[in-house]
Amino acid sequence: MIDNRFALETPEGIDIMLTPAGIGVRTMAFVIDLLIRGVILFAAAMALQFTGNMGDGLFLILLFCIEWFYPVLFEIYRGATPGKKHYGLVVVYDNGLPITLPGSMLRNLFRSIDILPFAYLSGFIAILCSKQFKRIGDHVAATMVVYQDTPSKVEHFTVDELPQTSLSLTLEEQQTIVAYAERSQSFSEERLQELANQLEPMLECRGEEAVIKLKAMAAGLVGKA
Repeated sequence: MIDNRFALETPEGIDIMLTPAGIGVRTMAFVIDLLIRGVILFAAAMALQFTGNMGDGLFLILLFCIEWFYPVLFEIYRGATPGKKHYGLVVVYDNGLPITLPGSMLRNLFRSIDILPFAYLSGFIAILCSKQFKRIGDHVAATMVVYQDTPSKVEHFTVDELPQTSLSLTLEEQQTIVAYAERSQSFSEERLQELANQLEPMLECRGEEAVIKLKAMAAGLVGKA
């Protein structure tokens, strides 16, 4: 378990595991977004350089829009800016819900505070002092940047045919079976059979057959059969 990972309990009683993004990965994501904005502004400057005062005015308007609305638009429609998406990050509220327009505008408005006195020093200090790596804007808007969960890759325990079973499994039992299959590559065959044999009363078989049956059940539970 990662030290900074924590469980968020929903009103339905379901635990959602969230892993806040640290300052290192957020800095690298920021650099990518900075480069993207820089390329856009450079291209605009080249296109408007021959349009005189009108071009200067249009460039300043574009500069304002890019600086303040670039993160808001991406956070609303994609959950994160391209830089954050590249590293598998997403912006959410403290309760785990997707960020909305008011929250995104508020957290990005306070970048004007985070940037003080220079080079985002205030935001840097705020992140270091927060267990959830929040900058000032995140504290005000009740948001945080977390790693986006990806579906488990379970190809190594898929099977051609799922055995028919009438077993009624609790959520904890289902999670245990899936975890067993996910970790099967790190165990020896003897250890796999030893663990599977403990479920002989339920599986009504032992040894290699029990291992195969457990993996097949796991495949069915995650929809990989």
